Amino acid sequence: MSDTPVLSPSQPAAPGTAPKIGFVSLGCPKALTDSELILTQLRAEGYETSKTFAGADLVIVNTCGFIDDAVKESLDTIGEALAENGKVIVTGCLGAKAGQAGGDNLIKEVHPSVLAVTGPHATQEVMDAVHTHVPKPHDPFVDLVPAQGIKLTPKHYAYLKISEGCNHRCSFCIIPSMRGDLVSRPIGDVLNEARALFEAGVKELLVISQDTSAYGVDVKYRTGFWDGTPVKTKLFDLVARLGELAKAHGAWVRLHYVYPYPHVDEILPLMAQGLILPYLDVPLQHAHPDVLKRMKRPANGEKNLERIQRWREICPEIVIRSTFIAGFPGETEAEFQYLLDFMQEARIDRAGCFAYSPVQGATANELPGAVDEAVREARRAQFMEVAERVSAAKLRERIGATMQVLVDSAPALGRKGGVGRSYADAPEIDGTVRLLPPEKASKTLKVGEFTRARIVAAEGHDLVAMPI
Repeated sequence: MSDTPVLSPSQPAAPGTAPKIGFVSLGCPKALTDSELILTQLRAEGYETSKTFAGADLVIVNTCGFIDDAVKESLDTIGEALAENGKVIVTGCLGAKAGQAGGDNLIKEVHPSVLAVTGPHATQEVMDAVHTHVPKPHDPFVDLVPAQGIKLTPKHYAYLKISEGCNHRCSFCIIPSMRGDLVSRPIGDVLNEARALFEAGVKELLVISQDTSAYGVDVKYRTGFWDGTPVKTKLFDLVARLGELAKAHGAWVRLHYVYPYPHVDEILPLMAQGLILPYLDVPLQHAHPDVLKRMKRPANGEKNLERIQRWREICPEIVIRSTFIAGFPGETEAEFQYLLDFMQEARIDRAGCFAYSPVQGATANELPGAVDEAVREARRAQFMEVAERVSAAKLRERIGATMQVLVDSAPALGRKGGVGRSYADAPEIDGTVRLLPPEKASKTLKVGEFTRARIVAAEGHDLVAMPI
């Protein structure tokens, strides 16, 4: 979970000054991109922003509603904003969730005094609510908005959302009920945004969606246009163009939420050629075919293992990240052991695991064979022990190698070292590379730039390296 409060401290607007909006963004990178769109529109219309609830004329909370902990965090944040400010607009996934007492909306049920509630990807609805309660200022300074829009990430990396919604109906997930079916963005719009980000200095572009592999399915891969040339609304064509843009700017492209469909194999040669990073975030969730069937997942473990092996044959440097669920309803000891065996055979580089959590509205709650909470937690812990052994062994294999590292932190120009990431490390979810103080006095490190570094040790999920 990320919790991103936004911008500068302030007092309530005085006559003749721009009104100030407080903003909190909760949840996943997909929600973060929604927040960026709203913030960009606010800035374009002349609003300013506030780090404090009390110092704002109004507060917007972008919520997450995927699991119970996320729901609680969102509701608590709304309550805090109401207590400190009183004027609150709510948007995001939780805004689309029905109330527990039969009401139309959970947020209104818990916090009836909020000014307005919208669902996710609802920039215009949010702006309409803002205009109603805090009229937009006169003479907006549109030129103050950078071409790439307002970003909540550091300047050197950014998320690029290519679609919204999902066509799957996984039994543990309620995202389609909140975000709807798959809607792919026009490929020209996506590429224009990517180019603006690279031209603004972004060195790592993280491609996200609910189902990145399905990009273009909803429009039957129709041909779009970009820079006057035809290009198909299809993952391979998009990734190839993104790779060319990145290469021209000396930048990285990283793919997230990639379902292991057969056509993903076509992307591996682009990785082997260095056009995009040899990294795939693949949400596998489990390995046993019966569990995957109960989850209503679009693949089975045996095919996934074969596909991963084929990917490594095409691109030996590929790093695979995934997430799994332990203790899904009906999961037997044998099925869980099957998952552990899969982890060791597949050698997933980076893995996370959740103990199954019943989510209101998910059809999995109706499945027989609920696993006791203590067993779910024990299986999650056991899975992570196996996953960490696999990851640690793979990290040790990198000792002695020279890698390109993107610098995220470098106090005093790196004279005392710094922190960065290799191609194997997505921001905030994977490990890091701890950079030692350079041996050469002339060597400096700068945030947002690449450095070559020799790996000298592995520590837990992280590497230690000497800049060269």
